[in-house]
Amino acid sequence: MPAADGRIEEHIAGLSLVDHHVHGCWTDAPDRARFENALNEANTAPVAGDDAPFDSQLGFAVRRWCAPLLGLDPHAPADDYWQRRHGIAEPELARTFLRAAGVSDWIVDTGLPGVADSATLAALSGSATHEVVRLEALAEDAAARDGRYVAAFDELLADRARTAVGTKTILAYRGGFDGDLSDPDPREVEEAARRWRDAGGRRLTDRTLLRFGLHRGLRLGKPLQVHVGLGDRDADLHRTNPLLLLDFLRDSGSTPVMLLHCYPFEREAGYLAQAFSNVYVDVGLAVHHLGARAPELIARILELAPFRKVLYSSDGFGPAELHYLGACLWRHALATTMRRVVDADAWSLDDALRVSELIGFRTACRVYGLPVPA
Repeated sequence: MPAADGRIEEHIAGLSLVDHHVHGCWTDAPDRARFENALNEANTAPVAGDDAPFDSQLGFAVRRWCAPLLGLDPHAPADDYWQRRHGIAEPELARTFLRAAGVSDWIVDTGLPGVADSATLAALSGSATHEVVRLEALAEDAAARDGRYVAAFDELLADRARTAVGTKTILAYRGGFDGDLSDPDPREVEEAARRWRDAGGRRLTDRTLLRFGLHRGLRLGKPLQVHVGLGDRDADLHRTNPLLLLDFLRDSGSTPVMLLHCYPFEREAGYLAQAFSNVYVDVGLAVHHLGARAPELIARILELAPFRKVLYSSDGFGPAELHYLGACLWRHALATTMRRVVDADAWSLDDALRVSELIGFRTACRVYGLPVPA
């Protein structure tokens, strides 16, 4: 049956999404330089003026999809967009974009400063929020306590886990996946913690303590999110290929391991989702950075990964445009992909609609133990 009647677009546009990996949005107004820096994921230094951040797939997507929500024409010039945005209070902007995303539940990594906390995100969006515990931030809190590090970490994790739906590691930023990822002996952990505390206990890069946190998160049994691939230049991209996690995954048991972002390793991640029953994938963050090219990315993640192992996320952080664009561009890209396979008579329309629901919210609800949106 041809998909040209618009049923795919209509169905996907109406889904109440579960954004299974997101951060808070800004609540204070940025200047233009700060806003334009937020359109670049990789550069950790101030973006030079001649880099023209609006001249990117993400910049064009902001002008195409976000401008109408501010009363501008699609593709409004960058200067017009900025002037209109600058004249609106940040909380009002956040309410506009967050509510337009059509997200019923946000699963929030609260490990980054300078943005709305979970309660504020819930109030601005009118949707439910659920916390994910960042293991490296927990380690830094444990190091600040007196006494044995292992006991302090376990106590903090048990306390936070009572209300959290999962954990997350940014091992990708703290040394990468290559090398030993086995569970260290507690005596090694205490010795490593002593050295770290003596050095000031700041940013965690000690491999032994990173491995310890990783396995404590795994042992908890709740979904363990792992940053993979695309990120800022603090991460050595070649050390974030998920195939380097093979030994770890072979011993990971039944705890769900959620591979986040995955670009440019989405095919490798899809293989791992097929190879391991407990591995799940998304292409969050990359979707809005690829903009008009997002349909090709969605098609690639659906090549090998079982459809029940793919989830939606935005990884929105900072400007609320990113929380909205994650959803907007995902809906458009998925609808484009589904229309192609249905029009080619490779899939039935019913299967395309069903798989869209699996990715949009059903798998996230199952894995994180959330009620299915009405």
